[in-house]
This record gives sequence, C-alpha cells and structure tokens, in this order.
Amino acid sequence: MALKKSDLYSSLWASCDQLRGGMDASQYKDYILTLLFVKYVSDKAKADSASLIDVPEGGSFDDMLAAKNDKEIGDKFNKIIAKLADANDLRNVIDLADFNDEEKLGKGKEMVDRLSKLVTIFNDLDFRGSRAEGDDLLGDAYEYLMRHFATESGKSKGQFYTPAEVSRILAKVVGIGAQTRQDQTVYDPACGSGSLLLKAAAEAPRGMSVYGQEKDNATWALSKMNMILHGNEIAEIYKGDTITSPQTVAGSHLKTFDFVVMNPPFSVKSWNNGLEHDYNRFEYGRPPEKNGDYAFLLHALTSLKSAGKGAIILPHGVLFRGNAEAGIRKRLLQHGFIKGIIGLPANLFYGTGIPACIVVLDKENAVGRTGVFMIDASKGFIKDGNKNRLRSQDIHKIVDTFNNQREIERYSRMVPMSEIADPKNDYNLNIPRYIDSSEPEDLQDLHAHLHGGIPDRDLDLLDDYWQAFPQLRAQLFKPNRPGYSDLTLDVSQVQQAILDSAEFQKLAEEARSITTDWFDAHRDALVAIDADTKPNDLIATIGDDLLDRFKPVPLLDEYDVYEQLMAYWHDTMHDDVYLIMADDWTAAAKPRLTINDKERKLTEEPDLIIGSGKNAQKYKMDLIPPALIVARYFGEQQAKVDEIVAVAEESTRAVEEYVEEHAVEDGLLADAMDDDKITKALVAARLKAVKRGGDPEEVRALQHAAKLYNAEAAAKKAAKDAQAELDLTTLKKYGALTEIDIEALVIDDKWQATAVHRIAGEVEALTLDLVARIQQLGERYAATIDDLDTELARIEGKVSAHLAAMGVER
Repeated sequence: MALKKSDLYSSLWASCDQLRGGMDASQYKDYILTLLFVKYVSDKAKADSASLIDVPEGGSFDDMLAAKNDKEIGDKFNKIIAKLADANDLRNVIDLADFNDEEKLGKGKEMVDRLSKLVTIFNDLDFRGSRAEGDDLLGDAYEYLMRHFATESGKSKGQFYTPAEVSRILAKVVGIGAQTRQDQTVYDPACGSGSLLLKAAAEAPRGMSVYGQEKDNATWALSKMNMILHGNEIAEIYKGDTITSPQTVAGSHLKTFDFVVMNPPFSVKSWNNGLEHDYNRFEYGRPPEKNGDYAFLLHALTSLKSAGKGAIILPHGVLFRGNAEAGIRKRLLQHGFIKGIIGLPANLFYGTGIPACIVVLDKENAVGRTGVFMIDASKGFIKDGNKNRLRSQDIHKIVDTFNNQREIERYSRMVPMSEIADPKNDYNLNIPRYIDSSEPEDLQDLHAHLHGGIPDRDLDLLDDYWQAFPQLRAQLFKPNRPGYSDLTLDVSQVQQAILDSAEFQKLAEEARSITTDWFDAHRDALVAIDADTKPNDLIATIGDDLLDRFKPVPLLDEYDVYEQLMAYWHDTMHDDVYLIMADDWTAAAKPRLTINDKERKLTEEPDLIIGSGKNAQKYKMDLIPPALIVARYFGEQQAKVDEIVAVAEESTRAVEEYVEEHAVEDGLLADAMDDDKITKALVAARLKAVKRGGDPEEVRALQHAAKLYNAEAAAKKAAKDAQAELDLTTLKKYGALTEIDIEALVIDDKWQATAVHRIAGEVEALTLDLVARIQQLGERYAATIDDLDTELARIEGKVSAHLAAMGVER
C-alpha cells in the first residue's frame, strides 16, 4: 500500500521532531533535506539505470541505513554523503550539514539514537515511482518541508521560500504555458531555494531552460538540491550577489532571457556595497542609496530579451515613493514597460508581514502600450495559522482576470496612461488611486427611523437577487409609502420563505444538474486513472470545466464553486488519485492494518475494529470508507442496527431519569449512593443488604433500578453485537468488490456525492447572505421614533408608580 501524501508529511515532520532542541528550524532543515536528497537519488538510481545522478558504492542511502546504531554513525554519514557529492560534483551543496556535530546532535548514545531514528524514518519512504512532472509526491513533500521551515524559522530567516500559491500566479501571468518552447529560458535573479523558479518552469509542459542566482551559500545549496529533486539536474544555478556580482554576463552586458520571475529581498539598504559595473541596468535612473527595490526591478528589465516578459514581487512602496524612484517609475511607464500591477493580501510571505504587489513587465509591444492593467486582490485569502494564504479560487481569479484583461468592479481595471500621467496622479501607481475596493457605506435612513418602513434604496442594492428571483421581492415586501416598503412576514420567517420559494428551488436544482452533468462528462477520464495519469492536468481540466459551466449561473460566484472542488481535491481527492495511480483501483481499495509507529510518532485512527481487547484487529480504509460500503450494500442491516442502538439509548435515558428522581437526599435510592454517585453494582449491593427486613418501598425502588440497569446492559450488548456483525460483514465485502464496484463507490458515491453536496452548500450560503441583510434592515427600522417615545413614556410611568409606592416623590 502506497503512502498517502498526508502520511508522508507526517513522517517527514516526525523526522524534524528528532532534531528539535539542539538547533532551530533554519539549521535542521539542512539535515532533513540532505537525507531527503540522498534517499531520493538512491531510490531513483535503483529504478532508473540512466539516472543523471551517479550513486557510487559506499555513497547511497543503503550505506547510511547500514550505519544504524553504529557508535561512529555521525562520521560515517558524513563520509557517505561526501562520496555521493564527489561523484556528482556536488561538494558544498549536499555536504553542508555536519552529521557529526555534537553540539547540535548530542554526544555519544544521544547522537547514535537520534540519527538511527532519523534514518529509520526515511527508510520507510519509497521514491522509486516518483515522477518529476510537476506533481510528484517528492515535490509536494519538499514544498511542505520548505513551508514549515520558513514558518518556524521566523521573520529573519524565512526569505528563502516563496509561497507556492504566489509562485503559481507569477508563472501564469508572465506568459509561460503550453505554447512555451523547450529552447525558451526562465531566469530568477534572487532564486532562494528555487521554489518560484521551478513553479514557473513547471508551467511549460515540454520543459524549458532554467537559470538562477542566489547570494546565500546555504540557500544556494538548497536550490541546487531542489533542482535535482524535481528532475532539473541541468539547471544553471549561480552563486553570488545578483546586483554587485551578476553571473549571467556576456562581456559588458547581461545575458537576456525570455522570462524573468523574482521575489527579491525587500528594500535592501546595502544593495550597492561593492558595486563596480552597472551593466547598463540604470539607464532609466539610479535607485536611492538606501533602498534596492528598483535595483532588482531594473536588473530584471535589463535581463529580458526584446520581447521578454517578467513578474517581480515588490513592496507597495515602489508604486508611489518619490524622488529617485518616482523618476525611474515615470520613465518606465513612458516607455511602456509596465504591463500590470497586482496588489496582494498582507502577511502572505515568511520574511515580512507587509502587503506586496506583483509588477508585470513586458517589452513586447511596449511602445504601443496605452495603459496599465491593475488588480486589487488584497481581500482574497484565507487565514492559515499566523499567516494568510491564497486559496485556489484566489489564484484562478487573479490569473483569469489578468490574462483576459477583464474589468471587474472594485477589483480590476485597465487604467489609461493619460490618467496615470495626469498631474493629479503624476505617475503614481498606488492602486487605491485607481480602484476603490472598499465596500459601499451602509447609510442609515433618518426618514425611515422617524416614520418606519425599509428604504427602497437599500432593497435596490440587492438587485442581483431580484434579477435571479424575479418574484421574490414582491413576495417578501409590500409598499409602505413612496420610497419605502414593509416586510410581508415576520423577520424570523424570512429564511424559510426563501428556501421554500420556487425560484430558489429552481436555482438549487440548476446547480445540482450542472454539477451532475459536469461530473458525468469527466467520469470516463476518472475511470481511466492509472500509473501514467498526471494529477495536475486532471484537476486542471475538470476544475476549469466546472468554472466555465457555472459562469452563466446568476448569483453564484463561479470561483466560490471552483474553490469547493479544489478544497476537496487538496483535502482528500488528490490522495485518492495518488493511491489509485500507485496501486491500481483494486489494490488501493483493500483494507490494511493501521500503523502504530512510536518511532515516527505516527498513530492512525482505525476506520474499522474487528474483535476486542488484545486480539482486536484495527483496519484503515484509505480509499473507500466503511460508511460507503454500508450505504450501498447494507442499508437494511444498518437500519436494524440503528433501531437496536435507539433501544439502548432509550434504556440509558430510563436509567438516568429514574436515578435522577430517586438518588437524591431522602430519596428511595439515597442509601445506595457512594460519593454522590450511583452505579449498578452499588444498587445490587444495597439491595442484597436490605432485601430482608428493609423498607419495602426502598426494596421495590432498588429492584426497579436493578431491572433498568439489567435492561440497559442487555440493550447495549445487543447494540454492540449488532454493530460487530455489521462491521464483520462490511470487512468481508471489501474482498468481494470488483473493479467496477470500486469505481462506482469512489467516483459516484464518494467524489461526485461530495462535490454535489459542497456546491449545494454554496447555493444555500447565498440565501444566508440575503436573509442576514433583510433581517438587519427589518430590525433596524422596526421601531420608529414614535414607538420608542411611547415605550419610553410607558417605562417612565412604571418607574414613577414604583417610586410612589415606596413613598419617594419625584
């Protein structure tokens, strides 16, 4: 059984736990990623004799495993890694971590135990079937580790990693795609660990030439490893400061590339320390001495071919700061180099919490450019721990909007160059000058407060709903006086009235029908999932189709619908697809015994338990949960179990009610209590003690309590036996499933049913928004000033009466 992605993550992060205490995350990432690298290339060499990485004798992961529990394990690890490094010219790349460092790994037995546990964890990972096609499990695992390392490293050390979601946006808006040729080039002048560069290259199905440069030695080594781990062994990753010592140089000029993507360090104060040659980068102006943002932007621009395109992440300050930067910005705009600006949410990046933007450069047709396309995407994100994260829908919306230059109110617009150049703006690109993304102010209506009624102006603002439900407004509201309306029913009844309306039912049915038709259209492709499937391509195809099908549907935001699919994909469906790819449909559906690995701190919750006590067998059903088997094949048996369980619950309630009534002070069961508790055993003991010569009423009460306890025990046993029988029947059914049965259970009962349910939830959420607004308006204007005056007079009269009764004169 192949490990699921989530299980792999657990294993890798458990390995990090072994290193905690002696160092922080910025250091232990070197150890974990080195082991990941050695394990990966060793497994690939076993599976592929033509592997570009040579794994010499004495330089493999198997050699590391053989050193387990050896008192010289740290020194042996270093020598094994050195052999692998020497064989592939990877000195100072994969051998930076010292596995014999007593300060970080402990002395003597502590180091031996720690490294032995580490190598054991990695031994369970099998990368022989991993592909480097943009969706390999290893790539996902690497991203997972890098993200967590960046999170744990804190502000000062998180700059080596660009969040994958942001990387995907840059790759797509810069123009890399299916038409990109193999001989085209992509370059990241500040590539960090290489994640952004790889995401960009992955957008080209046929591949492309990859170039990068990184200043920090350890991060440069990460990038080199990252390239190899993702199948880009021949990528050119240079070491050094891009501004002062660019390595992509041809004589006195910089080499140029088809695409440039970059997430440079923000606002570097020492950017020009040691700068000798500017390589014609500053012909449009020299950046200020204490801020290097435009130095990186101008380097990117100079590194583009005559029709080249770039995308750079920079702080918002580059859009509006004055002095030298204002002059550079003006000249770049006048030359038409800036194609677009995309404002991102705050707190996305690990090195800083400030909001950033993407500046899109395009030399092609720059002379004829008459405007800058702007997007304010600052509000589209989800909270993820202490950071914000872009959702799939946010990424897709940004990319769709930018690439199609689609104008959306309060979100995007093409800003004419004449407006940017107008003296009132003076080439200031601050996004709020051109896009007002704020929500309209919710104005209070004084006339409505004085005389009652809901302002028609407020109802008119809900026009999208009235367009979708033409009869609903007349159903919910009636005229009060010109310009004002009243609810036709109580505020509390609004939600049910909407849910029951024929128009809402029609929309819900339309959404259900579209979802079903969409799934049917892709069912054959899902059935065809095998070892050669490319999951990224699969989900892109079906996701884009879902988006297109919901675009014409009124009210529903197609991106919200798309997010429902993508959230399910990331949570469950991707793991399912991977299991089917790795093991085929039949093997992936087989139950397996749960893992309880203390060394990896991995304990799985079982889906099914057969037997009890020490002999209990605990099973995990990765692909098909038992509930799906029961729902499809054993509905009647489940109904009988439910009936027996209901009887058991009723018997428990009977016991609780009787005990609550009589197990009180001076109650008939009071003497059977111990420490304010009463149990079946206490009742039996008390009954035995008073059976002869005791109070007859107490005896009868104890006998009745014992009878109830016995009935409860019998009912619970019957429920337990019935459930055990159903569980055993369910387990046996797994062995009788055909491949067609499995496909129906997974595709129809699991994937499709979940998609239909999630999208139906989006439709229902629409009504909740409408209901909330109507309730707000109804309650806001429910009481007029006269009503409040009357109520105030009533309360004052009541207070005066009470004061008079107490003899207090006002």
